[in-house]
Amino acid sequence: MGADEDGTLARMKAHRGALIDPAIRERRGRIVKTTGDGLLVEFPSVVDAVQCAVDIQRGMAARNADEPADRRIDFRIGVNLGDIIADEGDIYGDGVNVAARLEALAEPGGLCLSGTVREHVGDKLPFAFADLGEQTVKNIARPVRVFGMSAAGAAALPAAPKPAPAASLALPDRPSIAILPFVNLSGDPEQSYFADGITEDIITELSRFRSLFVIARNSSFAYRGASVDIRKVGAELGVRFVVEGSVRKLGSRLRLTAQLIEAGSGSHLWAERYDSDIAELFDVQDELTRTIVATVAGRLQDADVRDVSRKPTDSLPAYDCLLRGIGYLRGYAADDNRLAREMFERAIALDPQFGLAHAYLAMALLVEHDYDDAPDAIKDRAVAAGLAAIRLDPDDSRCHDALALAYLLRGDFDEALAHYERSVALNPNDANGLASMGHALAVCGRAEEGIRMVRRAMRLNPHHPEWYWSMLAIGLYAARRYEEALDAYRRIAVWKKPWHLARLAACYAQLGRLDEARAQAAEVLRLDPDFRLSNVKLFYRNPADAEVSFEGMRKAGLPE
Repeated sequence: MGADEDGTLARMKAHRGALIDPAIRERRGRIVKTTGDGLLVEFPSVVDAVQCAVDIQRGMAARNADEPADRRIDFRIGVNLGDIIADEGDIYGDGVNVAARLEALAEPGGLCLSGTVREHVGDKLPFAFADLGEQTVKNIARPVRVFGMSAAGAAALPAAPKPAPAASLALPDRPSIAILPFVNLSGDPEQSYFADGITEDIITELSRFRSLFVIARNSSFAYRGASVDIRKVGAELGVRFVVEGSVRKLGSRLRLTAQLIEAGSGSHLWAERYDSDIAELFDVQDELTRTIVATVAGRLQDADVRDVSRKPTDSLPAYDCLLRGIGYLRGYAADDNRLAREMFERAIALDPQFGLAHAYLAMALLVEHDYDDAPDAIKDRAVAAGLAAIRLDPDDSRCHDALALAYLLRGDFDEALAHYERSVALNPNDANGLASMGHALAVCGRAEEGIRMVRRAMRLNPHHPEWYWSMLAIGLYAARRYEEALDAYRRIAVWKKPWHLARLAACYAQLGRLDEARAQAAEVLRLDPDFRLSNVKLFYRNPADAEVSFEGMRKAGLPE
C-alpha cells in the first residue's frame, strides 16, 4: 500500500471479484463482514469451509505466479468450528476468536485448521495437513491443537473439480423479480438490521401482487455482502429483473437508492434516490414498490395502488423493535429466541395495535419452546397472539401464517388449514408460507397436494433453508414414496436432530435396507440415549399415517 496504494487496491478487488467471492459462493459461504484487507466468512459445512480455503490459496498461487515479489498479494486463512453469537448481522464468540488466531499462525499463502476442524473433515477431503501441536493463543484460555498447510503445499495441489454449476432456471410465465439485500451505508454496522428490514418489507409487499413472480427473501439474501454478476443472479434464481439498492440512515434523515436491472442484458431500466425524514419511511417504501410493479407488470389498476399503500404502524420505535426482533429470531445464539420475544413484546407495548408484532410474538413463543415441545399454555398464548394479529391486520399473510402454525401445533387441523389458505391467498409468493402449508396438508392426509406446494416454494426460493427438505420429506413419506423421502432427508446437512435421524432410519427400514436403518438408529441413541418412540410426537390427523412412521422406526430397531 505504501508504494502503490491505488494499484494495490485495484489488484485486491480483482482477486476478490475473480477468485475469492466466487469460491465462497460456490462453497455456500456467507461473507459476514470485511475488515480492511480481510474477510470474516461463515459456512454451513466445515468441509465446504476447508475446501474453500484450499481453493482460494491454490488459486492465489496461480494468480501470483507471474507477479514480481513487490506486487504479490498473499493471504493467510484460519478455519475453526465452534459456537457463535449472531447479533445485528455480525457474529462473535470464541469460535470466531480462535479462527482469527489461527489466521495469524498461518504462513502467507497457507492455512491453519483447529483440531476440531481436522477431526470433522477426517478423510472427506484429499489434503494433507501437518500437525503443528498445541499452540497457546491470545485471549483463549486453553491451548489450541493446530494443523497447517504451507503455501508450497497449497500451490502444489492439482486443480480442484468445481462444484457443478447451478442450472439456469426457466423463466416463469409472469414478470419475475428478485430484490437483493440493500447495502447499509450508514457507517454503523449495527444499522444492518434496518437495511435488511426495509429490503424484506419491499419483498413482502411485492409478493402480494399475483401478476408477479417474486423470489423469496432467503434466496435473495444468499448474495448479501458479495460482489455479484447480475446476469448470473438472474440465471441462478430464474428471474428477468433484479433490484439492488442502498440505505443510509443518519439521525432523523434517510436516503434510499434503488435501481431496477434487466438481468439478461444487465441494462438499467431506472434508478431512483429518495431523501426524506425517517418518519416518511413507509411512504417511500410504498412509492418504491409501486414504481417497481408499474415498470415490470405494466399499468396498475386502482385497486392495486390502494393495496400497496399499507402502513403497518404509526410508531417508528415499534417498527424498529420489530426489525431487531426479526434479526434475533433468525439467529442461533443461546439467547436469541428470548431476545426476539422480548423485542416483539416491546413493540406491542409501544403500539398495541401493531398486528405484525403480535404475529411475530406468536412465532417467537413457539420457536423459544422448540415448536411441538412447547407446553399447552404456551401454545394457547401463541394462538391468542395470532388471533390478535389477524384482528388488527387481517390482510397481512404473515399474521395468518403465524396463527396457522399455532393452531397446527395445538392439533386444531381445520383452523390451521383455513388460515394457511388465507395466507397463501393474500401472498401467493410467500415461499415460507407455501412450504409450511405443504407440511400442514401432508399431516392432514393430503400428502400429494402438500408435496406440490413445497416444490412450488422451492422454485420461489431456490436457495431455500434446509427445513424445506424436511417438509418435503414428511409429505413424501406420508405418500409412501420412501425412496424420494430418503433422498430429501439425506439433503439435510446441518439441521439434524435425533427425531430427524429417526425418520431417516424409518425410510431405510421401509426400503428393506436394514443395516443402514440400524446404523441411523444407533446414531439416534448416541445423541439421545433416552430416545423412546413413546415420547415422539407426530402431528397427523390420520392415526394410520402416524403408525406408518412408527412402523418404520420399529423396523429400524428404535425402542418403544
